[in-house]
Parts: sequence; C-alpha cells; structure tokens
Amino acid sequence: MGTEEPVRRRRHGKQLESELLAAGWDELVEAGYARLTMESISVRARTSEAVLYRRWANKDQLVFAAFEHHRGAHPVTFPDTGTLRGDLIAQLTAVSEALAGFFAIAAAAAFSGLLAGTGLTPAQVRDKVMGDQPLPRALYQRAHDRGEIDLADIPAVVLAMPFDLVRHDLLMDLEPPEQARIQAIVDDLFLPLVRHNESAATVHSER
Repeated sequence: MGTEEPVRRRRHGKQLESELLAAGWDELVEAGYARLTMESISVRARTSEAVLYRRWANKDQLVFAAFEHHRGAHPVTFPDTGTLRGDLIAQLTAVSEALAGFFAIAAAAAFSGLLAGTGLTPAQVRDKVMGDQPLPRALYQRAHDRGEIDLADIPAVVLAMPFDLVRHDLLMDLEPPEQARIQAIVDDLFLPLVRHNESAATVHSER
C-alpha cells in the first residue's frame, strides 16, 4: 500500500485571515515591498491568490492589514516601577525597542513604492502604518492615584509628548533612542512641563 498524502487542514474565518496576514508580514520582511506579490504571499501561505483577493483588493491593502495584525499580535508589556519617572523610562524604552524593527520595515516599504502605490500622503501612510496610538492612561492614572500628578492640570499634548518624541526618533533613525536620550525627554522636557502646568493651575485657583 502506498503512502497516503497527509490530509490538509482546512482553515476558516479569523484563523485563516491571521495566517494570511502573518504570511504577508513574513514575505514583506524577507523579500521587501518591491518584490512582494500576491502570488508570493499565497505560496508562503499555502493557498491561492483568489483567497487573498477575496479579502484585499491589492497588495497595498494587504500590507497595511499585515502591519495592523503584526502590531496587535505583538503587544508590549510594561512594568510598574512605583514612580512616574521610572514607569515612563521603562515604557519608552520598551516601546522603542519593540517598534524599532517594525518602523524599519515600514520605512523600507514606503521608500520601495508603498507611498506611491497608494496615492496617500506621507502623513496618511504614517498613520495607517503606525495605527492608533492611544495615551498610556494606566501609567498616568497610577501616578495620579499615588499623588505624583494631578491629571486635571496637565494637557493631553503634554502627556503625549514623550511618546511622540520617541516615535519621531524611531522614524528618523530607525533604531531605538539611546537611554540618555530617553532620560532627557523625561527629565529635561516632560517633568518640567508637568510641574509648570501644575504650578500654573495652583496660581490660577488661588486668584
């Protein structure tokens, strides 16, 4: 009796889509955007191009979806150090180390044709690649609960500033900022702004 072919496992729904996007990301990393095709992704995913086209109209849409899927599949966890300064430095360090490779792949894709192929502006491509970047509310809420800050006195733009600067550095340098740079963002920029806003709020309330 001859050896039977192994039964191929049928994939459906979210599981199938997750595997397709993982294959798209792996192909993007290994082949680069310029050489990536729907055919090469289908070969890697062991499926047909028709399966891909039923979900994404072209490779640009699939690449954007692969970026989003990769971010969601690799969340960054952060320690609770017990202080606002410690939490910020730990979180900024973890974010920069986790996202440096991701941003390098994104930049390579943009320069290889993703930007031109979509017809989007650079800012729109950046937003689609980076996705929604909400404020780390839990970090700031812990500091508020400890009495280190009063969230009512600090504008959202100040709370977002450390993370905006680190993302800017990542996009410009495509490598994690040095620890001295992260500490300077926290100690020389963020914390003085927090103290300034809280002092201004105190003066205003005393009038």
